Amino acid sequence: MTFSRVNSSAATLTKNRTEESVVPASGMCVTCVDGCIGMCEIGKSAYRGHEVIYPQPFGVITTAAEKVYPVDYSHFNILGTAVGAHGIEADSDKAVFPNVNLEVAFGHDRGIKFRYPWIIPGIGSTDIAKNNWEGLAIGTALAGTGLTIGENVVGMDPEAVIKDGRVVDTVDLKRRINLFKDNQRDGYGAIIVQANIEDTRLGTQEYAIDKLGVEIVELKWGQGAKNIGGEVKIRNLEKAQMLYNRGYVVLPNPTNPDVIKAFQSGAFQEFERHSRVGMVTEESFGTRVEELRKAGAKYVFLKTGAYRPADLARAIKFASKYKIDLLTVDGAGGGTGMSPWRMMNEWGIPPVELHSLMYEYAKKLADKGEYVPALTAAGGFTFEDQIYKGLSLGAPFVKLVGMARGPIAAAMVGKTIGRTIDAHQVPVYVERFGTTKDEIFVTAHELRVELGNDEFEKVPTGALGLYTYYERLAQGLRQLMAGSRKFALEHITRDDICALTRDVAEISGITYVTDVDKEEAEKILNAS
Repeated sequence: MTFSRVNSSAATLTKNRTEESVVPASGMCVTCVDGCIGMCEIGKSAYRGHEVIYPQPFGVITTAAEKVYPVDYSHFNILGTAVGAHGIEADSDKAVFPNVNLEVAFGHDRGIKFRYPWIIPGIGSTDIAKNNWEGLAIGTALAGTGLTIGENVVGMDPEAVIKDGRVVDTVDLKRRINLFKDNQRDGYGAIIVQANIEDTRLGTQEYAIDKLGVEIVELKWGQGAKNIGGEVKIRNLEKAQMLYNRGYVVLPNPTNPDVIKAFQSGAFQEFERHSRVGMVTEESFGTRVEELRKAGAKYVFLKTGAYRPADLARAIKFASKYKIDLLTVDGAGGGTGMSPWRMMNEWGIPPVELHSLMYEYAKKLADKGEYVPALTAAGGFTFEDQIYKGLSLGAPFVKLVGMARGPIAAAMVGKTIGRTIDAHQVPVYVERFGTTKDEIFVTAHELRVELGNDEFEKVPTGALGLYTYYERLAQGLRQLMAGSRKFALEHITRDDICALTRDVAEISGITYVTDVDKEEAEKILNAS
């Protein structure tokens, strides 16, 4: 069985000449002929070189791996029951799915509260994030969940004021935070500011705490899409030089006279800006956590990626020892920006395997009486069934599921529909529901009543798209939970799902489907 697609993908805008006759191992056409213009990834690399490492076109796409992993969340099924109820009276008039409570509270004082058990783990300086931030921030705030401002936002902001290597004022970060805070309702949800090495050197989190009123900050060890620092493409020489002077790795060197001449002559059209890889030690981690708390951070989070198991163990142990409020563990294959395409497909531990190890390690600490922070499982989640399975696989430690591509897609679609409404060119596929946002977005009436007409009119359609997507996920999750007779999140357990293959049962520790309830079934059958 071949797990990977090699040498052609929509992500790199490449394809094989002989699409139905491809060598599985190499991805090459069975017959590679002299005279081909090079439509495949090898051919395109022959004339564009390193540019073909990255998904394209940059700035208007999100990307995720198309590798087929040996096991994934579809290899579990959700179990239901015909008896009883947990979290509500076992009364058919009360145990109805709209009464399922999806609220979750976490943090050292349980002071962070979300209406729904999911969070956007980190969207940073990419164009796709910046161009859709209005919808993401306002939609998240209205829904009452979490949104993380990812790495490099300050460093990439040409209007940021930096003195002696430290940020003293920003435009973009301030805008991102205020869009959320100005639309937050009843204290639900949270805006989080993440930092990598460059952000830490710039003092981004201290600035956000002191000047912008941010209460939650997150340390970043990595993500599921790549095992190097963040990267973006820059098509402006002056901006590339600004980023170089701010301490970023920029390739090729935009201050080199020969490079400048080559760029201006059209020899190449874009620079690459890279972040540095972290060097984690317990001493530096503990010191940084203490610095942030002294700076006024009320809550400190940690996000790690699909690194090898020893690094996951470090993340969980350090998070326990230094009383981190939330640890996010991001499985391989995800991505919202410009992660190298082959790396995104071939690097890291996939979600089911990683989240199974996460549960195992957390339980080891809990069994010894050690503190276990709230956990977030991230990596490819998009719908309510996957959310349920992620919460169940990691129960009782996993409190949230992390999603980015799904919410971005919902915000982008909402924004696009808004543009067609304004242009009086609503596509036929959408027009069957109406031609105004009140007719098209099924949650519009509810929000208009809640917010009032004036405030509702200020809500962009990108935010309506995200809010409506979340409403669908919430209702779907309530239905699944009601079927399992679990009417609040704290009642979800690992035996609410079953493994459909022996392989996934062995990997996850979840019971194989025909072994579920064996003892209880025997007792029922043997009863007199």
